[in-house]
Amino acid sequence: MPAAAAAAAPLQNDTIMYTHGANKAAPVANNRTPVLTHRMKHDKSILTLAVSSQYIFAGTQGGEILVYSLDTYERRRVIQAHKGSVLGLCLSQDQELLFSSAADPIVNVWCTSAFRHLYALWSPYDIGDIFCVAYSSFHRTVYLGAQNTSIQWYDLKQKDTRPRPAVASHPSERKNKFFDSLGPGGAQTPKPIGADSRPRDAVGGQELQIDGQDIRQFAHYGYVHCMLLGRGILPEAPAEEVLVSGGGDGRILLWRIDPTRGGDISSLHTLEDGREEGESILSLVREGSFLYSGRFDGEVNVWDLETRQLVRSLKASTGDVHTLTLGAGVLYAGGTSGEVQKFNEHYETITSFKAHDGLILASAFTKYDDKPILVTGGNDNTIVIWEVKDCAGPDAVIRKSSNDLMVESLTQFVSFCTVSSLPKYRADCRRGASYLRSVFQNFGAVTEMINTSEPYNPIVFAKFRGNPATAASRKKILFYGHYDVIPAENEHGKWKHNPFALTGEGGYLYGRGVSDNKGPIMAAIYAAHELANEQSLGSDIIFLIEGEEESGSRGFENAVRAKKDLIGDVDWILLANSYWLDDHVPCLTYGLRGVIHATVQVESKHPDLHSGVDGSALLDEPLKDLVMLLSKLTGRHGKVQIPGFYDPILPLTEDEKDLYTEITKTLLRGNPDLGDPEELAQSLMRRWREASLTIHRFQTSGPENSTIIPRLAKAALSIRLVPNQEASAVANTLINFLKSEFDQLDSKNKLKVTIDHQAEPWLGDFNNEIFQTLERAIMSVWGPTLGQERREGVAAIKSPDYFAPLSRAANSPSSTTATKNKPTPTTSNTLANSSDSRPSTSDASSPTTTTTDLDTATNAFAKPLYIREGGSIPSIRFLEKEFNAPAAHLPCGQASDSAHLDNERLRLVNLYNSKKIFKEVFRELPKK
Repeated sequence: MPAAAAAAAPLQNDTIMYTHGANKAAPVANNRTPVLTHRMKHDKSILTLAVSSQYIFAGTQGGEILVYSLDTYERRRVIQAHKGSVLGLCLSQDQELLFSSAADPIVNVWCTSAFRHLYALWSPYDIGDIFCVAYSSFHRTVYLGAQNTSIQWYDLKQKDTRPRPAVASHPSERKNKFFDSLGPGGAQTPKPIGADSRPRDAVGGQELQIDGQDIRQFAHYGYVHCMLLGRGILPEAPAEEVLVSGGGDGRILLWRIDPTRGGDISSLHTLEDGREEGESILSLVREGSFLYSGRFDGEVNVWDLETRQLVRSLKASTGDVHTLTLGAGVLYAGGTSGEVQKFNEHYETITSFKAHDGLILASAFTKYDDKPILVTGGNDNTIVIWEVKDCAGPDAVIRKSSNDLMVESLTQFVSFCTVSSLPKYRADCRRGASYLRSVFQNFGAVTEMINTSEPYNPIVFAKFRGNPATAASRKKILFYGHYDVIPAENEHGKWKHNPFALTGEGGYLYGRGVSDNKGPIMAAIYAAHELANEQSLGSDIIFLIEGEEESGSRGFENAVRAKKDLIGDVDWILLANSYWLDDHVPCLTYGLRGVIHATVQVESKHPDLHSGVDGSALLDEPLKDLVMLLSKLTGRHGKVQIPGFYDPILPLTEDEKDLYTEITKTLLRGNPDLGDPEELAQSLMRRWREASLTIHRFQTSGPENSTIIPRLAKAALSIRLVPNQEASAVANTLINFLKSEFDQLDSKNKLKVTIDHQAEPWLGDFNNEIFQTLERAIMSVWGPTLGQERREGVAAIKSPDYFAPLSRAANSPSSTTATKNKPTPTTSNTLANSSDSRPSTSDASSPTTTTTDLDTATNAFAKPLYIREGGSIPSIRFLEKEFNAPAAHLPCGQASDSAHLDNERLRLVNLYNSKKIFKEVFRELPKK
């Protein structure tokens, strides 16, 4: 079996599929109920939808048009389009124009590539809300259905020959008969500030006014709720385009279009069901010679357009049928109950399912990458994406894209509670490791489970062999990652979703471990597989995925040493286990701090005592001794007092200084609230290239009350090391220093210092081949967008003395700084929630969740930022030493990913692009 077919076998199944949000990847029938694949949240009701080959357009109650990518479901733009609710959306046949109607009452026309406002057209008099809009690409004529029962139109072919409308004719300039009438004494109510202004994006373009003769008054005896245009409606003239309208009078009207009279319409036929008083036609949809209409109380009527007769009346459980959608012969009805009901071509109910917590007001069907998709929107402020497999046809085989398969694999991977720090999840860790190995095996990789010492979790080894034609010159790239995660017990319900059920929302995937580190691992696996499948893999890709990284990589070093013959030679090491500085600019990490975790314990010979009975100045209290001892470790502003502690630290070089110039300029350009560039750089340096000491917690013996003198007191502390400091040397110096200081206390108590864990710092060469290959790949995938303005800005701050104080601070950590000059720490949370991030409509209730429209992000970049990290990864320096190979670190996620926190997430576009970057690196690195 070919590798691709073998890989697909366990991921696609004729009877079940795995869905985001299903606990433990629960099976769901794939031919009945659609699978919820993603959800986008807003802060206002979704009233109407239109879907192109690239985008989902959603009209809201607030007058916006939301634009989402069909690829990643990320919000691309929020168009401030109307001053009233957007009630209708319509795409031109070539999808280059988007028409929006609203309660303004104005019809706006937009360019769908640049989201630019092209035209605004309106009626010469007040017509109330414009409920629907339709466009004839053949006649280039816009039709609108209004609250005042009229249908009106405008021939865009005449837009340059008709006279320009007067400014006073614009609906925003007109006086309202009620609100603008004169009050007592002839006074007029003043208009609120901004009442006459137009929406931000509905400016520019050409203004067009409908001619008085292009109006069909009383087209219906009720509101004109819905319209559609199409050919094949008239049996006697199948090539003729016909307008169909449905109204509040319960009638459906067919209209002939006369292109010789600017798109004038004349009545052809009326579809009526014989009722004396018809109920409103709320929705219309057509397929071939059959027309479907939705009405109150779940009534769906089926009309034969050839005979113009009502052939069937269906009863749906949806309540009032606000929306109808057709997809490959399947009819979807949605309404006030929040349910969608599916009917087959025989008008039999297939199934119904709850789609929204409120009214369903809009729906649309499309195929993206041959994948059938139903989109629904409602007054619960959400847009939901559903995969509808039965719409692919009874005999069709859905060929899922590599990205779809990758997300399905990641969904299953995340479902395993691989928490290495809690013994109760030991079996889950093993199952997660086994699943990961099966993914490698299905892709044709050579695999082995490398056992660590009990009770630690195994290492998953896998190897993709490169193209045999390149055997003599093949390089070996080692990809390191970890499948274990930190706990997510969610006792307080802070997670929006089940932490171990991958859930798509707002262009992100939510779940424990999705960013750290399961998503990046899966991206790298699929990159290697795709290259192998294309016979373009010029190197051997070796994977070492451990299960103890979150617990200090217990057992990793010994296990790797024992299996060096299996692993073989290594030329390059690559990992992806950190994040960008903000949410916009890709980064490369070239340095990590090391760490020493230690426990300092002071214990007396006497038992726990009562402070009132036994307390005296003569008694050596363990907790007092411990506090005095720990006070000797740091001085003013956190300066570590251990002798020789700072001596090995490398000075700041000119090359590295330039990196900080680029970092501060990029961050401040988009986030001016971050403040002074020098303070920002100093704050980053203190996090990345300066060592630090932290006291984490105290613990005492005895009952927890205010009168006890504890027999034992201990504290947990950590030291973050920087490159050139050796962990073992610093640990020994720490122990000796504490013993020396304790001796000076002349205490009868006993001191015990334990080194619980240590990891070496790491510093990569950002000028070497692997970093440069990564840089080119990032620029190729994310795209360089540097403008002249930013180039000039970077040059402007590169003055000779710009970093003079910075260099002194970086190279002389022992120097004291006046409190007033001490920079405010810039934390990862500050950068993730900086001023460039706008409130997210994906989670309007969470002020800490932020995002930015993709095309309006202000942090343009020419190349990725080279950064260091304050955290530690124990294995990276060990692997470099053991295999004598340089390492590089590719951050895949954004600063707001919330790794190790509640609601951990990874943006879909970051996952997809990470796979592309790995693919380019795996292909290009051996060529150099």
